[in-house]
Amino acid sequence: MKLGYACINSTLQAAGGITTNRGMRQKTFNEKGLPYVSELALQNVKDLENIVKWNEEMGIKLFRMSSDLFPWMTFYEFEQLPDYPMIDVYLKNIGALAEKYGQRLTFHPSHFNALGSPNPVVVEKAIKELNKHSEIMDIMGLSATVYNKINIHVGGAYGDKKSTLERWINNYHLLDPNTQMRLTIENDDKANMYSVKELYKGISEQCGVPIVFDYYHHKFCTGGLSEQEALELAVKTWPKDIIPCCHYSESRRKEHLDESIKAQAHSDLIKGTICRYGNEVDVVVEAKHKELAVLNYYKLGNI
Repeated sequence: MKLGYACINSTLQAAGGITTNRGMRQKTFNEKGLPYVSELALQNVKDLENIVKWNEEMGIKLFRMSSDLFPWMTFYEFEQLPDYPMIDVYLKNIGALAEKYGQRLTFHPSHFNALGSPNPVVVEKAIKELNKHSEIMDIMGLSATVYNKINIHVGGAYGDKKSTLERWINNYHLLDPNTQMRLTIENDDKANMYSVKELYKGISEQCGVPIVFDYYHHKFCTGGLSEQEALELAVKTWPKDIIPCCHYSESRRKEHLDESIKAQAHSDLIKGTICRYGNEVDVVVEAKHKELAVLNYYKLGNI
């Protein structure tokens, strides 16, 4: 099982300011333009390389890259950035390192990427943003498969789940081919949203998009399935030659013994066992303490 974390390496950030989340407000973007975007993007990809190398030293084989690598990336072509030749070199080298190390690199764009939205402006923005994520992976030389997944949620029910899922399918087919081949869909953490069963019937059976099973979300939106049943239904949607990817966290409320904490809030660390029920899966640990949660899990010997 590849075990990993998302976007921020708190150890490297605290020690040397290493981060891949450098960004700017729109006002700054409008004032400073592409030269400043280029400067930040180059710093971000340099630090992504540092994180990938650190992960290898620590035995961490799965990492979710930040969607903030390129600030305001839907407003320009990457080749327009003054530093693009050097950015291109770094991205290609990171992709080569990931292949050499056997690391799995993924994306999880924000909840604003709602392909099922009834608002055409929202859909247009989502298509642009998802395609840009895929373009980054293309530059890196990462396979156009769900091994290097771009994972999203449906984004809303909009008062009619059936119509929303139909729109989602229709808009999925408007994505670039490589984006389609990398896209996955994740179950939600609210009872009125989308369970694994609903995603299976409404999306996976219709267009073959695999389901990323989120263990913690399932506790709030079971769809009438046990954890094992939901995991195995999600696993069923993945290509036979690619190990499914899942998300795992635990309750922050229980961890801190504080009932005022939102029920869906993720824990700092994970102390239980990730039950795979005999299935082969890779897991992104969605805990507040990021890489420290993964390293602590290693110490517990639950792999």
